[in-house]
Amino acid sequence: MSAALDGIAVLDLATVGPAARCTRILADYGARVVKIGAPAKSGVNTEPPFFAYSGGRGTQRMRLDLKQADGVAVFLRLAAQADVIVESFRPGVVAKLGIGYADVRAVNARIVYCSTSGYGQDGPRARWAGHDLNYLAVGGFLDCSGRRADGGPPLPGATIADGAAGGMHAAIAILAALLRRQRMGEGEYLDVSVADGVLSLMALAVDEHLATGAAVGPGHDILTGRYACYDLYEARDGRWLAVAAIEPAFFANLCKALGLERWIPYQTDDARQAEIRADLRAAFRTRDRDAWVELLAGHDTCVAPVQSVSEVPSDPQFRARGAFAFAEHAERGRIRQLAPALAGMPRSGEAPALPAPGATETDALLSAAGYAQAEIERLRSRGAVA
Repeated sequence: MSAALDGIAVLDLATVGPAARCTRILADYGARVVKIGAPAKSGVNTEPPFFAYSGGRGTQRMRLDLKQADGVAVFLRLAAQADVIVESFRPGVVAKLGIGYADVRAVNARIVYCSTSGYGQDGPRARWAGHDLNYLAVGGFLDCSGRRADGGPPLPGATIADGAAGGMHAAIAILAALLRRQRMGEGEYLDVSVADGVLSLMALAVDEHLATGAAVGPGHDILTGRYACYDLYEARDGRWLAVAAIEPAFFANLCKALGLERWIPYQTDDARQAEIRADLRAAFRTRDRDAWVELLAGHDTCVAPVQSVSEVPSDPQFRARGAFAFAEHAERGRIRQLAPALAGMPRSGEAPALPAPGATETDALLSAAGYAQAEIERLRSRGAVA
């Protein structure tokens, strides 16, 4: 079965961040992604570690000086044959370079042009610099995420804003735009704000506040620590268990397994939560984490182990689902990495070849775009391409 995005050509002007997460998703669904960076001599590239973004598997690379007229002309020629462009410059930069949506649409009315930025293309924060933590902060995520010993919100354990609020947000918007283009025949411009994506992730909390005026935050409801049935508990060996027994039946099963049946009627009794937590903590400290998992996890208690990243590759569930694969890196040889992880992404079973740092396929890409070898050599001699 062919990949969902076979035949879709994507130009990616980002090397890291939400836009790179987005094109990683598109490539894993079968799109042909060309990652366009600045020439190395420009000093403006941010080169990710060799393992990041799946090591660039299934993507092509070229270097293009977009500050030269020749470089802009090359980009527009490539854009005329593309389906999607993804960029992550500060708002207004692509227009100044001459490669903005209006410039591209003039040569390709079917283009889906996606700009990703922290706060969107307009509004009082549009020009602010930022990273994942900033977007989680303004969207309410951090404030709902519990408290450290000093009273502040904790640092999240993953770049949720970049990955979900930005990368997945952009990919979903692009896929919807491609479907619309199939019906209407025209492309469109997408203004993807990572902070807006955080709002989408926070919809349950934000909608509750808007509808009721409730001051949603840590300890407000069952999902933010109000009740003992939804919490983290330390086992005897110092490792942790995640307990998420929200439904009364699951909580009852948990209490029975722990010999704490007396608490079944009081699951959401605010006056008894301190006592329930104390008894749950004491019970979980009587066995090691994995012993509890063996006893509880498969018996409708909503218990799971809190695993370190180093434990994850040995997890039997992930292994059974083929979550990990091998790749052949041009310099480092055979390495292990996550396989395409999302539903519907094809897995070939072969180890893909990963490019060496700085490697490009510029000549082949330009040739496919219709450039003669003499033209390519002229562009290279001028520093427009590399």
